[in-house]
Amino acid sequence: MPKKTKISLISRLHFFKLIFRSALFLSVLAYYIVNRVRGSRFSFDDVENRPVILAVIGIVFLSEMILRFFPSGLESMGCQKQFARNYIPAETAGERKSTFRSTLAVALCWIGLNAVIGAAYFIGWIDQGILLLISLFYSVCDMICILFFCPFQTWFMKNKCCGSCRIYNWDYAMMFTPLIFIPHFFTWGLLGVALLLMLVWEITELLHPERFREQTNECLSCKNCKEKLCHHKSQLRRFLRKNKEKLILKGNAVIEKVKTIRKK
Repeated sequence: MPKKTKISLISRLHFFKLIFRSALFLSVLAYYIVNRVRGSRFSFDDVENRPVILAVIGIVFLSEMILRFFPSGLESMGCQKQFARNYIPAETAGERKSTFRSTLAVALCWIGLNAVIGAAYFIGWIDQGILLLISLFYSVCDMICILFFCPFQTWFMKNKCCGSCRIYNWDYAMMFTPLIFIPHFFTWGLLGVALLLMLVWEITELLHPERFREQTNECLSCKNCKEKLCHHKSQLRRFLRKNKEKLILKGNAVIEKVKTIRKK
């Protein structure tokens, strides 16, 4: 029987973010649907008609991004490893694997996906409200990637956990990418801060690559991890594997029963 792991403070904060962001997305979705039913289209040109929605989104996400520029005990080591205080030189540095190709692949896929979304917007298939909803949906997916399943980790980066993720601080830039198509101080303000955060991250990685790799930074090793965020992904894998085996057994039982009936 797998050993139970006590949920960490960082995990609790991420679960709270998941719930809050999901509630925010659903609230804006409901607001959008109600207004469309009434014949009103969402536009940032009349932001005075929806100050509460935009104020909540702006305050919450700007606050989160600004905090990322500074060392904090309330953030995951995934984004905190860029700071000097979180660097513990490894006694025996292992081989450094290049992440250039996988990082480039993620960037190109993300640009391609959002280029399609941008094209749909300019053609007129979707409006500004949908672009905002996509960004909020991305914010929910961001938490799902950290807690349960990350396609970038699994299919591209192949890193062991979020702590050693090369593109961790790309999250806000990726989250607000759809807003680039809306020229407005609110949308470009959010995206601008997100891109600045990403730029600082990339410059730090260029100047201090040793901080970003588990082979050279002991702070990223499993023995020094206090977050145990990977535990939730392991739980989900065990659950899916267990239920997959049950489904296979039930399927085999049904097949055998059908064979028995045919023989009779």
